[in-house]
Amino acid sequence: MTESVYKIIELVGSSPVSWEEATQNAVKSAKMSLRDLRIAEVVTLDMKIGEDGKGVIFRARVKLSFKLASD
Repeated sequence: MTESVYKIIELVGSSPVSWEEATQNAVKSAKMSLRDLRIAEVVTLDMKIGEDGKGVIFRARVKLSFKLASD
């Protein structure tokens, strides 16, 4: 039986459009430098409100797990 080890990191994605897009942005960014992504878990959702009270930035804190390479 092959044993595997996974690492979990936490990222915050943002978007002016939606929480869904914020989550996708976090995963897309992680894919640029990590391989074998396994699970994306949305931990919290929040919004940053502009100082003028207009406009928001949707933010998603995401835990991502990926398989560590074995030698």
